[in-house]
Amino acid sequence: MKLLIIEDELPMRTALCETLASEGYRVRSAVDGEAGLERALTEEHDLILLDVMMPKLDGYALCQELRRRGRKTPVLMLTAKGLVDDRVSGLDAGADDYLVKPFAMRELLARVRALLRRNEREAAAPERIALGGLEIDFVRGTAVRDGEKVEFSARELAMLRLMASRPGETITRETFLDEVWEYNAWPTTRTVDNFILTLRAKVEPDAEVPRFIETVRGAGYRLTV
Repeated sequence: MKLLIIEDELPMRTALCETLASEGYRVRSAVDGEAGLERALTEEHDLILLDVMMPKLDGYALCQELRRRGRKTPVLMLTAKGLVDDRVSGLDAGADDYLVKPFAMRELLARVRALLRRNEREAAAPERIALGGLEIDFVRGTAVRDGEKVEFSARELAMLRLMASRPGETITRETFLDEVWEYNAWPTTRTVDNFILTLRAKVEPDAEVPRFIETVRGAGYRLTV
């Protein structure tokens, strides 16, 4: 796995490079936002670790520019700015996760592994699926049944795509929370159950007798395609 570290503080950049390299990752680095953006646009990486407060171009603007140009590389923001509004700003800019300094390297490594796993699963997910007469296009974010558009929220589509990436496999409520919900929301496992009810009303021919989204008692839900 190739990682890009964009961090202007030398001690932090050195520590990150050494720690991640010791875990077997191929590490590249950049010393400011402009250099980081150039590397992110011209080289392939599996994950970007991005500082927020940097000279020339801050992390928010850098991440927004990456997403504007269609780059989908996962981004883990690293910053001393830990207020809720700051985390929301980072996620709204397109970051996939947000870690506040100072942090333990063990936690950083866990976040890195989680983002890489999530990216692998998303890459394995189908671009579209058909559930009976309902056709869902995950790339366009659209769904059609008998020529009529069916509206899904971004989170509902994310739940369906997660299940579609692992057809027939049970997805726990905790996995839904980890991989679909963002940090500006504070859901519970009951929130997942409520969303499943809404999904069934849109997906199933008969929501009372689910054919596609099955309940695995005491565990979670699975998609049968």
